[in-house]
Amino acid sequence: MSETTTTRRTDDPALHEEHPGCSATTEHDLEVPETDLLSPLTLRGVTFRNRIVMSPMCQYSAEEGMASDWHLVHLGSRAVGGVALVVVEATAVTRDGRISPGDMGIWTDQHVEPLARIARFVESQGAVAGIQLAHAGRKASCAPPWTGGARLKTAEQGGWTVVAPSPIPFNPGDPLPVPLDAAGIDGMVAAFEAATRRALSAGFRVIEIHAAHGYLLHEFLSPLSNHRTDEYGGRLENRMRLLLRVAASLRALIPDELPLFVRISATDWAEGGWDLEQSVILSRHLKDIGVDLIDVSSGALVPTAQIPVSKGFQVPLARRIRHDACIPTGAVGLITDADQANSIITCGDSDLVFLARELLREPYWALKAATELGGEPPWPTPYGYAVKRRK
Repeated sequence: MSETTTTRRTDDPALHEEHPGCSATTEHDLEVPETDLLSPLTLRGVTFRNRIVMSPMCQYSAEEGMASDWHLVHLGSRAVGGVALVVVEATAVTRDGRISPGDMGIWTDQHVEPLARIARFVESQGAVAGIQLAHAGRKASCAPPWTGGARLKTAEQGGWTVVAPSPIPFNPGDPLPVPLDAAGIDGMVAAFEAATRRALSAGFRVIEIHAAHGYLLHEFLSPLSNHRTDEYGGRLENRMRLLLRVAASLRALIPDELPLFVRISATDWAEGGWDLEQSVILSRHLKDIGVDLIDVSSGALVPTAQIPVSKGFQVPLARRIRHDACIPTGAVGLITDADQANSIITCGDSDLVFLARELLREPYWALKAATELGGEPPWPTPYGYAVKRRK
């Protein structure tokens, strides 16, 4: 599989920079780990009981951003089911940063306690509670996917004005997004900071910045959506500026013992867009700031992308970033069975495996995977009647 279909912009000096202590040609800077899917992993002061993560997945079921009983049971059942890290879905740092009116939010102090209830339960089951902080940018103000996911263009439809790096809509015919000015960018950084403080007060021990899937921070990264001519546009170092600024601000707020993740789309799968070479450079800068893991996804910036979807199709992207940027990674995307997930870890492709839709289909995937791989699954004691062998 080709790792990227985009063309390198060789005129950008940032693409040729040398990175101290990590040669892009050194394949063994991170050794293949003597470990497997069931082995614990420690990042900073947090130990994950295995390498299995519940990937953040929008439920489009909140009211004014408030977590509900649905979210408690949905997320809590995967902690009961044996995963090491449960990541709450993309949680909007501002009200107009929601993808849909049903998105989770953390833009007021009132959002904290419903989220704290989830974090407490997840942690009580031996998993780590994490949360993904997000702003949807030009992909905000949409209907839920089960009603078609179309842009809500008017207030009467329940929609709102959206913001972006440049006045370029995601779909032709959609209202133009409003470009963020300098004050708007400062306000966005402040919103991520405030959301982080609330997430920490709610008890989350992993914070993930969402800079993938065509949402705001990804929009700044890609030249397909960022046509700015100021310090946030043009050259790679400018397009990276907002994400690096957000990451540095959050790292300064998060206690040293807690890890910070960033999810990126490693490639737009579109000519002239964001690509894997730029992702490696970005990941090196994020590592220097103190980011602990890159959660490697891809695509979703433009609706015309040609994505080579297949089993584990994004795993090579995670491997490349892990080895060339010398930073732990998470692999995600069409990972469905235990042997496949285990080989991703044992082959050194990534340090964590993020499961998404497979965990929607099977909440107890991690427990069953432990059995398949010869481990001792940590079934909850109250389930013992069903899962313990009779003597």
